Amino acid sequence: MFGEPSAEPLVLIMGLAGQMVQWDDGFCEQLAARGFCVIRFDNRDIGQSSRLSGAGRLTWWEMLKMRFLNIAPEASYTLRDMAEDTIALMDVLGIRSAHIVGASMGGMIAQEIAIDFPERVRSLVSIMSTTGDPDLPQPSDEAVALLTEPQPKSRDKFIARFERNSKVLRVGRFPEDEALDRSRAERVFDRGLNPPGVGRQIRAVLASGSRKERLATVIAPTLVIHGTADPLVDPKAGEETAASIPGAKLMIVQGMGHAIPIPMWAEIIDAIDKHAHEASARAA
Repeated sequence: MFGEPSAEPLVLIMGLAGQMVQWDDGFCEQLAARGFCVIRFDNRDIGQSSRLSGAGRLTWWEMLKMRFLNIAPEASYTLRDMAEDTIALMDVLGIRSAHIVGASMGGMIAQEIAIDFPERVRSLVSIMSTTGDPDLPQPSDEAVALLTEPQPKSRDKFIARFERNSKVLRVGRFPEDEALDRSRAERVFDRGLNPPGVGRQIRAVLASGSRKERLATVIAPTLVIHGTADPLVDPKAGEETAASIPGAKLMIVQGMGHAIPIPMWAEIIDAIDKHAHEASARAA
């Protein structure tokens, strides 16, 4: 947690395979300086959170059935279950309602919260995420490969892959981030890896289906943020998310891939700050 405990609560939900520390400390500190109590956490099956059981990494046969027969793989849990995790955390912290910000899979979880727990959401920000509509453009082959290849077990190999994947997802040169990628990877590795858990998170995304129609019931003031260069979640997914939620605002960030590079922090933080405080002012 960052900021004053009495400040407006803002919950950050990280994406697939991402530990809470992948919301950089500096990013959280800058949000807290805008008058928020910023809360980040490890989703289930990742980092230092609870590790579950059941099928992990997708098999090629499951991937073929999904692509050609539209048959979703079996899953130990769904995004709705992960949404309930967030609500349970808020309950433990004594937070009745909060601004909810999710990135990628975290955006999907945030959408589920806004759909099923509207009274707990002061405002919603969905970043580089999707409705789950299967008709949307699919990720690039290179991006899919990042999700499906086995996770290295050695520290050095993990760090090398983390650095490579980060460059692919950011799209382009970002020297400030590249200088930090090794220390970021070391922190993630040292907190603990759970490769089967990543597989179960992927299954949860695929088994949860489309939220497109249900998003029409969202009443929380919503901001959708998406980059023009996202190789994993096509910008059309952001456009559809905004179009599916009544009154949602869409913010397109030029040159942003599937990450929030340091040079783009100010723009993103400004947008979250303005959106959340405007939502609070309207509710007062």
